[in-house]
Amino acid sequence: MTGTRPEVVVLDYGSGNLRSAMRALQRVGAQAAVTADPDAALAAAGLVVPGVGAFAACMAGLRAVRGDEIIRMRLAQSRPVLGICVGMQVLFAEGNEHGRRTAGCGAWPGTVDRLEAPVLPHMGWNTVSPPSGSRLLAGIGADERFYFVHSYAVRSWPAPEAPMLTWAVHGERFVAAAEDWPLCATQFHPEKSGDAGAALLSNWLKEIG
Repeated sequence: MTGTRPEVVVLDYGSGNLRSAMRALQRVGAQAAVTADPDAALAAAGLVVPGVGAFAACMAGLRAVRGDEIIRMRLAQSRPVLGICVGMQVLFAEGNEHGRRTAGCGAWPGTVDRLEAPVLPHMGWNTVSPPSGSRLLAGIGADERFYFVHSYAVRSWPAPEAPMLTWAVHGERFVAAAEDWPLCATQFHPEKSGDAGAALLSNWLKEIG
């Protein structure tokens, strides 16, 4: 920590909108940096795991920098982690793309599958339905929209007990965000979601700071 600005690491594993995520965090008050250094990623007040592209490629990149170990170690110490887009998807048990199943980090149960929708990818602005008591989406109006770019998502929760889930609909219902503090994630891109995304990142920073 420096002053009241939480130190946040955006994990660089070769995938994701790294610089835009860093800048969005800086705008809402974080001392944010992009790095693959495991010591920095473990020591930071918060870790952001972005991701774009294929599940298997993201998992390969994540393992190459020991990102899966870093996530596991942080959660074991109750240290906050925020996954974004495919960075959310890799937190689950597995991804199923084109008939190929790839093991994920396994922080949550469940499979990332292709959405059943008339148009894919789901690209653009969409509303979400957060549960009462959501800390990530606190103070964000029901009509606010977030920016999505994806064809795959978690479509149901396989376990009887689930974290706090925010849902969205594109062809079918899917998990748009999950809160199981200290682990949180969004399928949408808060760094591309204007004022609503900034409010979400600010909420996350308040919780970790």
